[in-house]
Amino acid sequence: MSLSDKLTIDRRRLKQLLRELKKWKAPATVLLSLYIPPGRPISDVMSMLRQEFSITDNIKLKQTREAVQRALKSAMDRLSMLSKVPPNGLVIFCGEDMQTKDFVCLMFSPPEPVPIYFYRTDKMFHTEFLEDMVEENEVYGLIIVERDQATLGLLKGNRLVVLEELSDYIPGKHQRGGQSQRRYSRIIEQMVDNFYKRVGEHANKAFLPYLEKGVLKGILVGGPAYSKQDFLEGKYLDYRLQQKILRPLIDVSYQGWAGLSEMVQKAGDTIKGQRYMETAKAVEEFKLHLAKDDGLAIYGEREIKEALKMGAVKFIIVDEERGDIDELEDLAKKTGAKVYLISDTLPEGEWLRKTFQGLVGVLRYRIS
Repeated sequence: MSLSDKLTIDRRRLKQLLRELKKWKAPATVLLSLYIPPGRPISDVMSMLRQEFSITDNIKLKQTREAVQRALKSAMDRLSMLSKVPPNGLVIFCGEDMQTKDFVCLMFSPPEPVPIYFYRTDKMFHTEFLEDMVEENEVYGLIIVERDQATLGLLKGNRLVVLEELSDYIPGKHQRGGQSQRRYSRIIEQMVDNFYKRVGEHANKAFLPYLEKGVLKGILVGGPAYSKQDFLEGKYLDYRLQQKILRPLIDVSYQGWAGLSEMVQKAGDTIKGQRYMETAKAVEEFKLHLAKDDGLAIYGEREIKEALKMGAVKFIIVDEERGDIDELEDLAKKTGAKVYLISDTLPEGEWLRKTFQGLVGVLRYRIS
């Protein structure tokens, strides 16, 4: 494997890196960000960095000057190891925490082509050009709607996210205030219509960007009684989103996160194979074996790694925040064990993290 190949990272690793890089802050402009698109000659980039280094002598504060020079020198050292830019380009982040003196310098090739040639030293690392690359390529829009309340959410990979909760005051349909029933009903219908329009506008704003990126797989719509049907028949959504509505519509008892979770669970057949659903099923299987105490539920880092090496593991469930995911995935791949990454948006995510350090599994057969 060439050095260029070794530099290439996948979406999950990029997501972890971005999370860490965003924590870095500096009181002065000493954190270096460099984006090199495919095809850019390394000699050109090196020439630019040398020029930048030559003008650092003009920085008056010694601590700042030395921090910037260290970042530039480290970036050039890493870049000099390559003869050409990898097919997807290169990204380099180098910088020093001026208080703790901790230093980081990362060079990698992202999972998609670098979109821009960009260099800057700043008080933060510029990660914004990589954000789109960690977006899930399988997204479902979620709408729970009733006449006076609505919840908008997203199902992205193994994450269930509440985007917005909307509400309005809509009075009951009974006679009041001496108004004729017909006139009063028209007023209420207009209020409901206005609320549905508001929900549609917010849903369009939330979901159309994913549609335009080509990652919106579908939209689940739920709610009580006839509200969800009235909402769709009124065509309050953009016509392009209307075409993404998944059937059947789903009866849901709650709003908010609880309602979204209920809707996703009830839509199991409609979104079969989606990662959140598969992970939820794996968690339920682990809990079942744990309750039965049949020897197939396994936990503990040492125990699981040994069982993986034996080929005895059917699947493992891993907290996506663990630092040894790469090692676990490598062990699992060798024997065909499945790996499910669990996020804190799954109800059992926190339970698995606190009780089992975010690592459990199910065995193919009992082992002593």
